[in-house]
Amino acid sequence: MNKTSRVAATLQTAATGFILTACGAADPAATPGQAASHHTTSTQTSPAPPAAATSTRQTSPPRDDGTRPVDQMKITITIGNQQFPATLSDSAASRDLLAQLPATLRMDDHAGVEKTGALPVPLSVEGQPAGADPDVGDVGYYAPGNNLVLYYGDMTYYNGIVILGHLDGDAARRIADMDGSITATVTSSHQ
Repeated sequence: MNKTSRVAATLQTAATGFILTACGAADPAATPGQAASHHTTSTQTSPAPPAAATSTRQTSPPRDDGTRPVDQMKITITIGNQQFPATLSDSAASRDLLAQLPATLRMDDHAGVEKTGALPVPLSVEGQPAGADPDVGDVGYYAPGNNLVLYYGDMTYYNGIVILGHLDGDAARRIADMDGSITATVTSSHQ
């Protein structure tokens, strides 16, 4: 072996040793001075994901009339002589909305996609994501403005939106046909 070949072989051995030593240092299972082998299968497991946040609320939903869970709670939105049924999902925000019904709201039209009206009392956003991308027909809450929102057009994701439930049947289409501001009376279907 000539001098150049010996130098190259020495450099390659040193580089391999350096890489193995560096990898061993990053391996928490390796002891000091022990290099990790890249030819063995690691039995190391990934750290467990953080535990999901647990709610202090009861696990089975309360019943509104003794027979139906809150997650199937119905409300009715009356605008003029038309009624628009909606189904709310079980959430702290929906329960807070139900607690303040009946409520009559002046609702303004925004961007040809939604009608919004200020609620008397803010709703809880406990357990809700930072925002949402509502679908046509969703009933929502815009937390920064304390507004109940009826989505009749396509809206994109926006921070502060909480989805409360969904308008039933063709309600979104019928609300879309109403120009400008409206007055809506929102009641629980079980009051």
